[in-house]
Amino acid sequence: MNMETESINKSRIGKNVIIPVILLLAFLIYYTIMAMLSPVKKKDAITKEYSFIQDEKNIIDEQIFADSTYLKLLKEKSFLQSRIAMAETDSIYLTINLSDSIVSLEISGVAVHTSRVKRSDISKILKSGNEYIISSMLARPFTIEKNYSSIPKEPLMIKMAPKDTSEYQPDIIPDTADYEPVNFIMQIENGFHIFIYQDEKLNFGDGIHRLIFDMLNRFRDTFHSLKSVVTFRIPENHPYIKVRLPRTDAKIIYRALPEHGQIAVYL
Repeated sequence: MNMETESINKSRIGKNVIIPVILLLAFLIYYTIMAMLSPVKKKDAITKEYSFIQDEKNIIDEQIFADSTYLKLLKEKSFLQSRIAMAETDSIYLTINLSDSIVSLEISGVAVHTSRVKRSDISKILKSGNEYIISSMLARPFTIEKNYSSIPKEPLMIKMAPKDTSEYQPDIIPDTADYEPVNFIMQIENGFHIFIYQDEKLNFGDGIHRLIFDMLNRFRDTFHSLKSVVTFRIPENHPYIKVRLPRTDAKIIYRALPEHGQIAVYL
């Protein structure tokens, strides 16, 4: 009788273990499928919004869209259109020219600060997508929706008010960003992400800091993806542009740009 009871108990324990494992595996497969559909959905959305629409009155031979000279001129035109649109705002804005490896802060078309890109990377959607569609998308400036940064937007400075002018001895807490690595992410309203990292490793922990900063962003994306999958929606895909700049330039750019500043990109 005891052996029979023990056998039943083992059977119950086995079922209690197997069922959760099966459910977990099923969810992982489901999540993987939804994650694979995410870039497809994003690519389809971009194609639908920016693909060429034939004019019935003026038929254009679509073979021109495969011509390298035409596509180069279209990229330059799109970049100029985007910069002109931003120049009309009388606000400081950012231009990222990956072809020339230059990032610039501009006001009304005039560069006020320029930095050389040390390294860069772009997502597959931008790297191998239809060049006409990508250029058409870049003809309008990106608008920053949200920032994530390792440094504050404005340096913290605390001054003690004196009793009178003769006692004016301000106590100032120095800007801690002078010692912290400079890494930040600009989330664009169309779902794109632009990463700017400092290129140098001035201190022992700078590389680890960038790794942790990047991992936290991945955790945020994973959390939002899980929320979408649980509600039976395909997760949002975030095409990216990643550039590494000298630390000083990265800090200047982050603090100079308005909260909802604009960006023009040339790939």
